Amino acid sequence: MFRTVLLAVLVVESLGSVLRDRPLLPDSQIVGGTQVDIREHPHQLSLRTSSHICGGSIISSRWAVTAAHCVGSSPSLYSIRVGSTNKDSGTSYRVKQIIRHPNYNSRTIDFDVALLEIDGTISFGPSVQAISLASKELSANTMVNVTGWGALKEGGSVSPNLMRVSVPIVSKSSCQQVYQSMNSITDRMICAGYTAGGKDSCQGDSGGPLTSSGVLYGIVSWGRGCAQPKYPGVYTNVANLRSWIKANSGV
Repeated sequence: MFRTVLLAVLVVESLGSVLRDRPLLPDSQIVGGTQVDIREHPHQLSLRTSSHICGGSIISSRWAVTAAHCVGSSPSLYSIRVGSTNKDSGTSYRVKQIIRHPNYNSRTIDFDVALLEIDGTISFGPSVQAISLASKELSANTMVNVTGWGALKEGGSVSPNLMRVSVPIVSKSSCQQVYQSMNSITDRMICAGYTAGGKDSCQGDSGGPLTSSGVLYGIVSWGRGCAQPKYPGVYTNVANLRSWIKANSGV
């Protein structure tokens, strides 16, 4: 089965379609990972309505980035929590403005990126920091880290504590080959995971970071199931969308 968005009905506003009913479904959790301290990934945030729905990354004291499929158009519905290994602790900030990429396509999940302007200024410290944004893509087989509070197995409950998994970048051609009957792998997407499966992001991780050496290269977006053999996770390509992020946030 395809991955589904945790509490998708809360994310999609009343006139919209629910993402879980679509054939290609955005991603949400960490499978096969280990628990980590937020101080190792201080850019990580929890995006929330009444509870955790997606991950995200702090990119400045006023801006954060997540997946477009995680948010609707009403910022008053959303807040973020930062600075805690536990998803329900830390400091909370309201979202002032949401800017989804105008070319976001909910069917193909292309251009799956959104900016969150924070109401106020995020206070930085050892557990809260902004992350740098990639300006170029990584080569195939480079190891990257994916973090989040998503489910620990496909269809499972979200994790209360931050988890991390390390997976290799998969070439675009190899990724397109396995997904060719389902969706196109565009220039706005990168893939990462093991052919054998077993390690991946999943429900609840959507919008969260894919990083290497303290740089944000990807945003958890979609895939088939969670950690299934042959099917890598698909992530929004930050380097490809870097100019759009800069133009809209100044970061």
